[in-house]
Amino acid sequence: MTPQFAAGRVHFRSLRAGSPNSHYGKVNVGTWYSYTQMIDSATYKSYEVKLRVPFHDLDPLHMVWHGHYLKYFDIARSELFHSLGVDLFSYFNRTSYFFPITKTNTKHILSLRYRDEFKCKATVVEARYKIVVEFRIISGEKNQLCAKGRSEQVAVKYPEMEMLFEIPDEIRKALGF
Repeated sequence: MTPQFAAGRVHFRSLRAGSPNSHYGKVNVGTWYSYTQMIDSATYKSYEVKLRVPFHDLDPLHMVWHGHYLKYFDIARSELFHSLGVDLFSYFNRTSYFFPITKTNTKHILSLRYRDEFKCKATVVEARYKIVVEFRIISGEKNQLCAKGRSEQVAVKYPEMEMLFEIPDEIRKALGF
């Protein structure tokens, strides 16, 4: 049977026990989205990047425009994955699985301004059923929390556009789960 496709639609598929990627068998749907607070990164893999606010990231009030915080998160996530040996682009080329971001949120606490130095820390807090990365942006001068956020990514098989209910073993293990 050929799957039917529609623009923007993702078909869902769970891996069966015994398949190469079925480490967990059945998925307990009630626990895979329960992380609601920033989790202590001492037990999870993290990476921190140091950045400085460029002029072109400012809004008319000379503060960082809110959308650029997602860019900073993405820079930290990319470096975190690189430090763990995870290259999602080459993984896609080998396996046809890609990992779109399905959800983000950001809590803005203190505005960054032109030439502020800051650290953005990315921490993987879940990689069994989806990849969840939590972020903290800390002002370098004041050492204050400026923003915190979170992103979620899922595994999707291309071209079928079927979302898997678990992260493939190779990626999951590299992320520490």
